[in-house]
Amino acid sequence: MVELAGIIIMGIIAQWVAWKFKLPAILPLILVGLLVGPVSTLITENGAKWIEPVWNGKKGLFAGESLFYFVSLAISIILFEGGLTLKKKEVLNVGPSILRLITVGAVVTFFGAGITVHYLFHLSWSISFLFSSLIIVTGPTVITPILRNVRLKRDVSAILKWEGILIDPIGALVAVLVFEFISVEHTSHFTQTAIIEFGKIVLFGSTFGFTFAHAFNFILKNKMLPKYLLNVFTLAYVLGVFVLSDSFAHESGLLSVVVMGMVLGNIDVPYLKEIIDFKESLSVLLISILFILLSANMNLKDFDLINNWQTIALFAIIILVIRPIGVFLSIRNSGLKFTEKAFISWVGPRGIVAAGIASLFGLKLVANGEPGAEYITPLVFVIVLGTVLLNATTARLLARILGVYIRSSEGILIVGASEVARIIAKYLEEKNRHVVLIDNNEDKIKLAQEEGLSAEVVDVFSDDIANNIEYTDIGYMLALTGSKKVNVHAITNFSKRIEKSAAFRFVSETELKEGERDEDSNFLSLQDDFIKFSELLRDYPQINEMKLNSQEDFVEKNQLLTEKSDTIPLFIADSKGELYVIAAANQRITIGKDCKLIYIGKPLSKSQVVIKEESNK
Repeated sequence: MVELAGIIIMGIIAQWVAWKFKLPAILPLILVGLLVGPVSTLITENGAKWIEPVWNGKKGLFAGESLFYFVSLAISIILFEGGLTLKKKEVLNVGPSILRLITVGAVVTFFGAGITVHYLFHLSWSISFLFSSLIIVTGPTVITPILRNVRLKRDVSAILKWEGILIDPIGALVAVLVFEFISVEHTSHFTQTAIIEFGKIVLFGSTFGFTFAHAFNFILKNKMLPKYLLNVFTLAYVLGVFVLSDSFAHESGLLSVVVMGMVLGNIDVPYLKEIIDFKESLSVLLISILFILLSANMNLKDFDLINNWQTIALFAIIILVIRPIGVFLSIRNSGLKFTEKAFISWVGPRGIVAAGIASLFGLKLVANGEPGAEYITPLVFVIVLGTVLLNATTARLLARILGVYIRSSEGILIVGASEVARIIAKYLEEKNRHVVLIDNNEDKIKLAQEEGLSAEVVDVFSDDIANNIEYTDIGYMLALTGSKKVNVHAITNFSKRIEKSAAFRFVSETELKEGERDEDSNFLSLQDDFIKFSELLRDYPQINEMKLNSQEDFVEKNQLLTEKSDTIPLFIADSKGELYVIAAANQRITIGKDCKLIYIGKPLSKSQVVIKEESNK
């Protein structure tokens, strides 16, 4: 009981440390596991571990193969949660690159690492390729924290994110095939067996994932499930699909849950946001437990096997030779710059699937007496720990050196998906700005998506705004809801990503009546609130432009629009297309030729503008 409680407590503390110091959680988790596992044997009187994951006759948490089953089920939940975050719209520009990364790149890693470890450690070809199949994967659990803390260009970020999630089941499948080879290598039917097994895995994995995703959607849309059972039912459903698929084709469950997650994440599923939130929390808990258990399961003698120069050489070759070759071959015609390819080559940390399946297969093969199998787990852990530590400490610096770090973010995040927000978002997108709308109202988000806008259901009172890696290129925020509380909180929550001068909100009705405005806020308009904007855009659902010639011309036309009850001046666009909010505090705008004044409301006729100009002469 103490050991189980201790694992959970230490896991959550390690997660907090990772959050505090902006590290991938896998790093402190592995260190904690090593401390309570193999390192603790140096401290205890009888040489026993503080935590022994596998029952050894006297002490242990899991009997027999129970640990293996727990690892498999936990990984299935983690991969399902990762699949839910994959959006097809993100892959339109980088799809071919990702496809080649998880095929060509995987092949390069498989053969390159396999040949290298064979000649460095003199292992059998089967054990060598089992090792190489395990390090094919990068993994979302280690990629995501890096992407959250390094503001990268969107294409680079998307490639790394998609590769991390899609490569997990592929690496697992390849590892399964190699494991099957080791199991049947003394027979004459390996080729036939491997092809049959691979075909069964792909067939059952993809069909089960697709079918059960739509069945789950049918259940939710027809309200066959009470909301209070939503999360626990989803958990049971995922585990059920994983086990069912695995019973038809061994090790096809991982592919099933990834496919199911991808399908559900890209169709109109009720309560998808609640499901993702629950799965994310559950994944954090499972990852915390898994890494501590798997690290603690190692022994000091495992490290004696790799305490040599060959291990350093293997690590260097994988990082400096094999990964770059795989990346450059995969994205050679992608349109990405050399520096962007170089950064992707450098960032390839291995995660939970590599560590989990390495422990799973390594221990099984050791128990079966397979020569060289004892090298699998420690070598994989060295690659996992080394790549995570290296990438976590150098990614930001290298991104700046290579120029893939976004120094000036032009993307715009709009809080609220009302008609006002949608009309403004459409105008900004027409001006080639990347715009994302967020709202906790699913109906409004659906309307925005139907209008071709990028929109997501997000609760501004959660951490999603500040931590979501999809917002890495966001440099501006417009808080356009009718609630001052929501607007102010959204801006505050996002303050770590953008400068104060780049966040704007509506003035509230109370602020207008009392004449006291928050000095720390920038307003979209100083005298018009959400209600006024809504009324005008309801009657005149468009945004208008007016040419400017000089500073004096701007002052006159801005005054004209301000005095009218059916217009609101909004932005100034300079000759380069840059937009400036007119009402921004302490904003100095130099007006020259080809500048435009953007406003909402009733379009002014040319005669109205001319009459005003002549009256001032």
